[in-house]
Amino acid sequence: MARCKTDCVEKPIARGFEILGGFVGRHPWWFLILPMFISAGLGGGFYFLADREANGIEEMFTPMDGPAKHERQVVKQYFPQSDSDFSRLRLYTEGTFASLIIVKPGQNILTSTALTNIFEMDRNVTDMTIGAFAFKDLCVKKGGVCVSNSIFDIVKPPGDVTTTTINYPYNGRIFIASEIGGVKLKSGLTEIESAEAIRLFYFLKEDNQTRNTMWLNKFIETASKMTKEEGMTISYFTSISRDEEFEKSSDSIIPLFSLTYALAINFSIISCLRLDCVRNKVWVATFGVLSAGMAVLSSFGLLLYCGMPFAMTVATAPFLILGIGVDDMFIMISCWQQTQVHDNVEDRMAATYKDAAVSITITTLTDALAFYIGLLTPFGSVQSFCMYTGTAVLFCYLYNITFFGAFLALNGSREKGNRHWLTCMKVPEPEDSPEKYNICCVGGAYDQETGKEEPMPINNFFKMYYGPFLTNTWTKVFVILLYAGYLGSSIYGCFQIQEGIDLKNLAADSSYVGSYYDNEDQYFSEYGPNVMVVVTDSKFQYWDKTARERLDTCLERFESLTLDGRSLVAKNMTLSWLNEYVKSGRVSNPNDKTIFMDSLPAFLQLSDFTQDVNISKQVIIASRMFIQTINVSTAVDEKNMLNKLRETANGCSEKLVVYHPAFIYFDQYAVIVSNTIQNIVVATLAMLVISLMLIPNPICSLWVTFAIASVIVGVAGFMALWDVNLDSVSMINLVICIGFSVDFSAHISYAFVSSKEVTANKKAVDAVYHLGYPIIQGAVSTILGVVVLSAAESYIFRTFFKIMFLVILFGAVHGIVFIPVFLTFFGICGGKVSDKKDDGRSNTLSQSGHRWVTQTTGDFNMKNMHELRAVAANSKVWSISSNQSSHYSSHSVNGKTNSVYENIEDCP
Repeated sequence: MARCKTDCVEKPIARGFEILGGFVGRHPWWFLILPMFISAGLGGGFYFLADREANGIEEMFTPMDGPAKHERQVVKQYFPQSDSDFSRLRLYTEGTFASLIIVKPGQNILTSTALTNIFEMDRNVTDMTIGAFAFKDLCVKKGGVCVSNSIFDIVKPPGDVTTTTINYPYNGRIFIASEIGGVKLKSGLTEIESAEAIRLFYFLKEDNQTRNTMWLNKFIETASKMTKEEGMTISYFTSISRDEEFEKSSDSIIPLFSLTYALAINFSIISCLRLDCVRNKVWVATFGVLSAGMAVLSSFGLLLYCGMPFAMTVATAPFLILGIGVDDMFIMISCWQQTQVHDNVEDRMAATYKDAAVSITITTLTDALAFYIGLLTPFGSVQSFCMYTGTAVLFCYLYNITFFGAFLALNGSREKGNRHWLTCMKVPEPEDSPEKYNICCVGGAYDQETGKEEPMPINNFFKMYYGPFLTNTWTKVFVILLYAGYLGSSIYGCFQIQEGIDLKNLAADSSYVGSYYDNEDQYFSEYGPNVMVVVTDSKFQYWDKTARERLDTCLERFESLTLDGRSLVAKNMTLSWLNEYVKSGRVSNPNDKTIFMDSLPAFLQLSDFTQDVNISKQVIIASRMFIQTINVSTAVDEKNMLNKLRETANGCSEKLVVYHPAFIYFDQYAVIVSNTIQNIVVATLAMLVISLMLIPNPICSLWVTFAIASVIVGVAGFMALWDVNLDSVSMINLVICIGFSVDFSAHISYAFVSSKEVTANKKAVDAVYHLGYPIIQGAVSTILGVVVLSAAESYIFRTFFKIMFLVILFGAVHGIVFIPVFLTFFGICGGKVSDKKDDGRSNTLSQSGHRWVTQTTGDFNMKNMHELRAVAANSKVWSISSNQSSHYSSHSVNGKTNSVYENIEDCP
């Protein structure tokens, strides 16, 4: 079979790492101590952590260049807010406020007793003071007095409602649907018969944020102590609650860091534990975990020095980096164990680095690139996470080949001297001592046949049992059927994906914010945002009847919007200063420009529309109307409403802008899917290029790309089935998914094409024999790194665990089940191993073109290898270095072992 290897990049990398490995082996102390000093110096960046923290919800979880932010700027430019002539309807931000929701589930709250209690709650709030400042000094005003809640304007203390009629949703000109919820109307009327909830608002002036924050914190303290009487429940919220509770939610995982690292260290030690007191890798495993911790310290410190914002999502990165670092550690240990135990440390390090170079370089490049591609997203939380984690991956790689490699060399020196792992005292070798099986006093055993460390029992399991079972024909059929079921379930799940993040999920489960949002959704979701429709064309002729009719037609289009047969905008609830002005009779001829403009100021002064028209030098620069949305209760409704409103505005002949402060958060729906797809496509193409460059087989590189797509589809589908929405948090994890889906498949694919075995089935068995256990080690260590997050009280961290669990599970299954089987069908591509008979019983060396063949009897062992070295030395043709002896391929023909080498460089 013809060769199809493309190793022009792989070979130089392997050669460079071979040189580096030898250099580290010669000077281990420099490479051990220098990274520690670098890490300590960069760790000083944590001094700036408090200054770099960026936990603003809008800043981190909304698109940086979202359309709503541009729309808000338009409204802010034309219609500035006024604390002295306050109108909640006309705010272009949420404002600075506190709120109470008082609920009487299943009962009427509009009773004298209940309202008396509510009046008392209101007094408790308005009586609060901050130093010398009372609420009346801080509140927004209208007509010189604090803006009151509408229910108090309708029902005066002490709360006698027996003679009061309250209409819904408008009581006169007051829109009360946002303040009275759970409403039941009298049959055929707009009069309220009963209601279950009342919401109160307390808005503050925005001239002194420090003082406002103090008052709001005191409000939270006061509200939390309010007694619940007459079966009423109280929930509360402030304009700073989301950000503060979001920031506090990170506190729930701080105790988990120590637990995570303890789990990782214990697992690493146990998985590297040997009963041999010399070959034991306990300290190696410990320093591997320490190396990952240093990578986090260095990378975070460096970026904090550079002023990179530190979002709360970054708090999950150390858990992830621990898994990545330990994974590479296992690969390097596995490669070390494949070297010849009698070689000097320098040669063993060179061989280890040469064998591990491509595997850990592929995983590092793919992981880091996947994270850096995440910087293309418009979400600050994603950018911050990807920058910190991508940089940590690079430091993890750097410290693995320096700090960890140096300790591996020092440990190798201890093994070379046959010294005890704990006491460092020299112990006898097994063959030299009658206490052969005393694991405490005797050590240094190795495989006499290969000259390597004795394989772990689980490695033999992969070679003797799992590999042959996996390559069995009927097993392959089952694997194909299993994959079909996996793919079908994943595709089904992809069609069930919900978009957007529920804002209450940004706080901890026990936060008071959750109950407020729940009550708001249950009792106040019938009417959605009251949306501004802004006319931004300063040349629009309001006095022209035809122009007014065109504008009215646009407003009617808004009112006719529907979704699944439900209206999105309430009819006859549009608030238009223009229509009111024309109908008011205050303008004698609304079709005459001069009369229209001259009469307008007086009308505006006597109405509530003063803030809705921007006039300068007898020119209307901009004006706004309001439309009332309805039936907007879910994230899907919010997305569809936003899209339809913008499409309608763009479809009008006039220049219109639609805006509401909530649109800032709704904007995530407009970009989340497109950005996720963009990141996945770009990253997948980048992974394909890296795989083609570093895996010396184009067919297998395509299989790596296939694995990426397959794992992403699986994770996306099953995360939907696990009740995880597609939002900026899960987007982070899908970015991670790209890198991790490469790791396992790249390891196996590279091992498959690098195998010297003859048939595809044997190549697959050889690949899982060498890398099956490291893949399981890496998968388990990564899952252990994040499993503690499942106990976190925050949705963000639980989501991180769920998706990481799916990524690692599916990635590992692809690596040790699906990909090996698929490679046996389509992936065989390598040199043909020839069978060459030789009746001689002695060891001989022959050269045929560029192919070097060693032929030995079936009982080939290390003694034969030493004889081969002697023959080679005497012939002065070439020599055998024991650290290269693992690169020969052998198979049996007529009881003899034939080993074939394609080039002189491959000869042992």
